[in-house]
Amino acid sequence: MSKPEFFVTPGYGDKALELLYYSQAVKVDNRVEISGQGGWNDDLEIPEALVEEIEQAFRNVERTLETAGAGWEHVIHVNSYHVGGLPPEVNETMTRLYRHYMPGHAPIWTQVGVEALGLPAMRIEIRVTAIVA
Repeated sequence: MSKPEFFVTPGYGDKALELLYYSQAVKVDNRVEISGQGGWNDDLEIPEALVEEIEQAFRNVERTLETAGAGWEHVIHVNSYHVGGLPPEVNETMTRLYRHYMPGHAPIWTQVGVEALGLPAMRIEIRVTAIVA
């Protein structure tokens, strides 16, 4: 097994490292694990609309994967954490974005309802595992 290599996504990842002292991704051999990504911008602000927050979280997953040398095409497992339950727009949006970002495969997926996430305004957080062949 190779030594773990840690990555910080430029922008919001730098802020998270400074404020909370954690990395956005780690790569060991061909496996990439990322920290949960919210729908924040580089200033850690969250959109008011839930659909926009989910869309931004997917873009942040993409940014973090790219920082670690991976992409959505390498994702095999998704965990999503949801505050406020799972209204229809959550699954509709998640499914639409899965089909957009991973048209060649459907990952395994676990959804979890939670009381709160890392920032008070957050309603979604997405964590993925990727295998880079």
